[in-house]
Amino acid sequence: MSSTLYSIKNKVAVISGGGGVLGSNIALHFLKAGAKVVIIDIREETINEKLVTFKKISKDCIGYVGNVLDKESLEQIREDIINKWKRIDFLINAAGGNIPGATLTPGQTFFDMKMEDFDKVTDLNLNGSVLPCMVFGKCMADQKSGAIVNVSSMATYSAITRVPGYSVAKTGINIFTQWLASEMALKFGEGIRVNAIAPGFFIGDQNRKVLINEDGSLTERSKKVMARTPMNRFGNIDELNGTVQFLCSEAASFITGVILPVDGGFSSFSGV
Repeated sequence: MSSTLYSIKNKVAVISGGGGVLGSNIALHFLKAGAKVVIIDIREETINEKLVTFKKISKDCIGYVGNVLDKESLEQIREDIINKWKRIDFLINAAGGNIPGATLTPGQTFFDMKMEDFDKVTDLNLNGSVLPCMVFGKCMADQKSGAIVNVSSMATYSAITRVPGYSVAKTGINIFTQWLASEMALKFGEGIRVNAIAPGFFIGDQNRKVLINEDGSLTERSKKVMARTPMNRFGNIDELNGTVQFLCSEAASFITGVILPVDGGFSSFSGV
């Protein structure tokens, strides 16, 4: 087996949401693997904080304040990257997440949901990946090569209570991933691939209170998750890195339009 099959060394990777838990973790992994990394985040202080850590690993990392829902700001970032590194090889769309107003409490029903919150969460989690694909994917179309990795969710496999907007948006990511994979291959050649990962249940800042009680015990929601997870544990955020690297590398050269679960078996288990 070639030692370069899974290599991403010297490749240029753009990671939206690069200041968040998922995005920054992937960024750090890619830097350690020898890639050149660009992180984009809406929070300047977060970018600066992450870059201090990243530059201890590699000097080949830069950060930009950008809004994934603002095409013009993304286009300016694209031009800066091209001027510096001449190309863009990978796009990882890690920007997204739920918002409090779009998550129903146990006592609420669908009829209590505010449409403005629904719109915010669907806009961020769907259009917040479509626009970066449109902007940075153009470079890949021009150079006839590249790999895009979107982020889906277990909320697309079957209905998960309380998160209607997030579920709808991530389900949209699935069909968008498949559609764009076909579009790129048919019109710009086999060198451009578009896939998605579908993370299972990982403990993060956004869902910690929903999954873990203040005393560290599992909430009732977590107990239901564990009952459907054959591995009987939450994922470690590091366990997503290898999957993303694989999908970007030449090892996945004939894989496009796939939504790959990283979920400890949650999506394949009936609970019986």
